[in-house]
Amino acid sequence: MEFVLKHREFSHLREVPALPNALNPHKEESLALVKAMIDQVMALHEGLEWLHIGCDEVYYLGEGEESKQWLQQPHNTPEKLCLAHIKAVASCVASSYPRVTPIVWDDMLRGMSEETLAESGVPQLVQLMIWDYAADLHVEGKVQLIEKYRRCGFSKVWFASAFKGATGANQSLTLIGHHLKNQLEWLEVASRTPPDVLEGIALTGWQRYDHFSVLCELLPVAIPSLAVCLQALQNGGYSEKVKENVEKLLGMSNLEIDTYMSTSVGTFPGSNILTLVTEVSFYLKSSVDELLERNRYVTGWFSPYHRKRKIIHPVIMHLFQPDAVSLLSKWNAVVQDLQAAMEQVFHPCAIEEWMEENVHPSLQKLQQVVDDLDEAIKAQN
Repeated sequence: MEFVLKHREFSHLREVPALPNALNPHKEESLALVKAMIDQVMALHEGLEWLHIGCDEVYYLGEGEESKQWLQQPHNTPEKLCLAHIKAVASCVASSYPRVTPIVWDDMLRGMSEETLAESGVPQLVQLMIWDYAADLHVEGKVQLIEKYRRCGFSKVWFASAFKGATGANQSLTLIGHHLKNQLEWLEVASRTPPDVLEGIALTGWQRYDHFSVLCELLPVAIPSLAVCLQALQNGGYSEKVKENVEKLLGMSNLEIDTYMSTSVGTFPGSNILTLVTEVSFYLKSSVDELLERNRYVTGWFSPYHRKRKIIHPVIMHLFQPDAVSLLSKWNAVVQDLQAAMEQVFHPCAIEEWMEENVHPSLQKLQQVVDDLDEAIKAQN
């Protein structure tokens, strides 16, 4: 709901006025808003069998003034408040789209008692999607959780893994090995789940951690991870043969899954973005820092103190100016290529954000040093 509640025109529907994280479940207008969002999604997707209605991580539910009053009444609990809202939203879907089954995230329900869940009526209205994006997700615990949900009346469950995101809010490269292990763990859980209970698995690909965070891995960067994860699930595991198949599909001679560094250039759409993002992520900041913080001529004779006061030794400048100019020229060319590649895929505002977060801090520092050098040399002549 952050997507909507962050806007001023809908802020009056927040559970806690200062926080856009959760919807106030007591207002009629809240349910009308959710219904309008559902109708918009349904209008764009004809023939749907399932509709995911969210409902995860509602950390501030129960902290609004109306909720506090509601909770003071006998037998009312935060768990019942959550379940009542899920039931209301699921009922909206059922009444308007009787052939569509609502899916909800399971995390708000994990700690609830079997009695509370069974009595709520929710198990008859929705299917649960159990999410966990860790490389080690405690298989036995998941098996027991599924058994608990079945006892409560949930007939079907889904699993949710991740092929990108989930490893760092500002992560720019995807560690394939982490996500592959996540799929393999889910395969182990699936092998211990009755076949008629598991409806499917959703591979999530995060673009942000929430509506206020920076961009994490771009989709083209993570396509090799997606390919590996899909092939592992399709083949029931990961082997040398599966690896060779993925490499063939992606046009990559050697797919690296245990490090961020891929030495192989692929032929899949967006592979040029992966190559350039890898180069920027690994070498831009480190090469600029090497020049500005570890080059003895820069640190010893061209420090911020010297530059501010224009106390520059004329001989020293010429000892590192070619390196600085060459480095700037190299990175300007790489960034120009990356910009052009990204323009084929992304909206300008996404490109602007990624560049400001990942490129500009280092490139602007380097540009400033080169500009100061040019000014100092001109002053000497």
